[in-house]
Amino acid sequence: MEFENKRVLITGGTSGIGLAAAEAFTSDGALVCIVGRSEKSLRKASEKINSERLHLIEGDVSTAEGCKKIVTKTAGKLGGIDIVVNSAGIWLEGPAEMVTDAQWNSVMDTNLRGTFFICRHAIPYLEKSSGCIVNISSDSGLVGNDLAAVYCASKGGITLLTKSLAVELARKNIRVNAVCPGDVATPMLDKAMETYGGGDDEAYIKDLLEVYPERPGRRFTRPEEVARCILFLASGKVEAITGACLSIDFGLTAGY
Repeated sequence: MEFENKRVLITGGTSGIGLAAAEAFTSDGALVCIVGRSEKSLRKASEKINSERLHLIEGDVSTAEGCKKIVTKTAGKLGGIDIVVNSAGIWLEGPAEMVTDAQWNSVMDTNLRGTFFICRHAIPYLEKSSGCIVNISSDSGLVGNDLAAVYCASKGGITLLTKSLAVELARKNIRVNAVCPGDVATPMLDKAMETYGGGDDEAYIKDLLEVYPERPGRRFTRPEEVARCILFLASGKVEAITGACLSIDFGLTAGY
């Protein structure tokens, strides 16, 4: 197994893409710390994966100090860090003129601040292990999406943060890449549908899928498909890949 005893930190690891990545890494022999905001969510994730290779950390990535504690606890539990996956994120949509200061801060603190400060505090450990980082950006980090200015700003920041860190950390032998999924069938999508769908889930889903290129059997990307791409980018077999932002979106951002 390629990731046998590799030490992996995954934020947002209790659901969606993060949980799928945790399951994939543990199945391939890695030692994984997942981070969640509540004991309940961590317990549910643990019951789903059910592996002695899985470790749980309750923490909040929205503050620099919270990120420092998460990284320190992970390194203590695992004896170091080889791979970081920044998967914690929240969604916001609606007209820009309706966005409040609190909403802006909430999205930016979790999505962008959290990604940066987890990376920042993990650098010394990754330098020792010649490790790597995989950030979760989005199609919204590559193109502007209607009624999603704040989310796009946060994910666009992650995309360029990934590229900048890849250049900076190359001298430390640390690779930094990102995946940029389109809509993924996760609890975040379910919550968005519940919050913004106006009670018509079918119409909300139809509107999302209509912007994808024509293809039979249109569907959303599955979390395990993104997880496989994360493991690919974390693999020692692709040492030449750093600074890449891999689209996983059925061609959504390929053109118009």
